[in-house]
Amino acid sequence: MRRYGAAVLLALTGAAVLRISLFGDLYLRYVQAGLRPYLIVSGTVLVLLAAASAVAARRADGDGDGDDPDHDDGHGHGHSHGAAGPRVAWLLALPALALLLFPPPALGTYSAEREAEQRAAQGVGTFPALPDSDPVELTLAEFASRAVYDSERSLTGRTVRLTGFVTRDDDGTWYVTRLLVTCCAADATTGKAEVRGDAAADAPADGTWVTVTGTWHPEGELGSDEAWPPVVDAADVTRVEEPANPYERR
Repeated sequence: MRRYGAAVLLALTGAAVLRISLFGDLYLRYVQAGLRPYLIVSGTVLVLLAAASAVAARRADGDGDGDDPDHDDGHGHGHSHGAAGPRVAWLLALPALALLLFPPPALGTYSAEREAEQRAAQGVGTFPALPDSDPVELTLAEFASRAVYDSERSLTGRTVRLTGFVTRDDDGTWYVTRLLVTCCAADATTGKAEVRGDAAADAPADGTWVTVTGTWHPEGELGSDEAWPPVVDAADVTRVEEPANPYERR
């Protein structure tokens, strides 16, 4: 069995990668959509390498060289050189099995709470005109950028629609929140907007996905700490299903 250890580990890892990328949208919890082809190719290569390794091991077994790693050397004791190595190596199978059988959920409230209130190094300036129709659907990143930095205050008087999950401060203030990624979940940062207004009174539980429809509530001077996080006066808060891609692209 020891001969086939490498093949099994390769097969498990390849199967796990293919499971999340080829047979569903689970990969979107970890990487951007554009990386899917690379995941599929990587998983396929790992499975092929596993097959090649298994074939090589089978041929080695067929050679019948008679070597026994645990044979007695005639002096009353046996050899088991390297036995601990393969046993420890099997621990590498645990992450692959976890991904194959129990894929971790997307980053959520814990990651958002850990994220300090960091904002892009972006100066005050103008932004492209918003669509004429109301409500205008914006990402949390777009809404925050315009609220904090737009010198023309293009959000004034406009109804916006924001989708994200619920997070809270210790004082009960709650936010509609979304994680922003450039490449994958490892580089995620937080975009959020404080939710106020009558519709905000019955806030859903932390981690619940919602769509908030309302208007921008200006706070502080443009580009100042007081302007962050931006505030939305909610006219409607609706529970929604978590989207297939829970992240916004930064």
